[in-house]
Amino acid sequence: MDQLTPSKQPDPEDDPETIEEASEEQSVARASRLSAKLIYEVIRRDGEEELERPVVSLIWSGLAAGILISLSVIAQAVLRVHLPDTPSAFLVEAFGYSLGFMVVILGRMQLFTENTITTVLPVVARRSLRCGLSMARLWSVVLVANVVGALIASAFMSVPGVFPVEVAEAMREISAHAMSLSAGDSFLRAIPAGFLVAALVWMMPSAEHIAFFVILTFTWLIAAGEFTHIIAGSVEMGLLLWSGELSLAGAVGGFFLPVLAGNVIGGTAIFTLLAWGQVKNEVTQGRALDDDREGARRDDW
Repeated sequence: MDQLTPSKQPDPEDDPETIEEASEEQSVARASRLSAKLIYEVIRRDGEEELERPVVSLIWSGLAAGILISLSVIAQAVLRVHLPDTPSAFLVEAFGYSLGFMVVILGRMQLFTENTITTVLPVVARRSLRCGLSMARLWSVVLVANVVGALIASAFMSVPGVFPVEVAEAMREISAHAMSLSAGDSFLRAIPAGFLVAALVWMMPSAEHIAFFVILTFTWLIAAGEFTHIIAGSVEMGLLLWSGELSLAGAVGGFFLPVLAGNVIGGTAIFTLLAWGQVKNEVTQGRALDDDREGARRDDW
């Protein structure tokens, strides 16, 4: 007698309706915008990774960022030389300012003003001394490395013959204009710059394929609005320092410290706290739910 072969049970996953529903779910997931909570979580995790990086890695990454941000000043100067002398030429010239930021941000290098939101969110969430000290360490290392890199780049840019005379003169004009602001004006104009960089970082997780245009738009606005940025401005500060047109005291008191304070206030005290405020309750409720689930599992054991 032939042995009966058991009939194969249908796999629910092979059901056409199930496959169609799964495909629709994937399409919806791809089309949906990231929620504020998810954006927060992406940036928080990124910040925690940055806080754990070795100091040597931070130094080299910060140096590279400080050197490459000089491309912003160079690109602006090149555009100024070749654009016609019209009132609207300044708006086109401002696009050159975006070049250095694109290289640094897309290259995942350490830029101080990015860290005013990225590494602050873990501190705000944890509120622990250890996390706060880690943030202070990262800020100090990255800021010093960025500034040293910017000064190295500006020293090279100051060497006669490196750039055509017209471009070198345009760089000097751009730098002189940036350094002509009073300490108070430098501080006030640094606040929007810090805010814009923090907003840029907040948008990057959901930008995906349009990251290029997001960086271009936000950094263009910093230049077009004549706002002050501590690292890009350090290249301009360095150019005048090396040429003897700016004293060290004037550079530190008139530009560096006011702009540093303004960028931190704009990026941390304003934007980061606003970003945290809109997700605080959701994050707190999510953690409470996770704690309840963990407690239930322990009770089951």
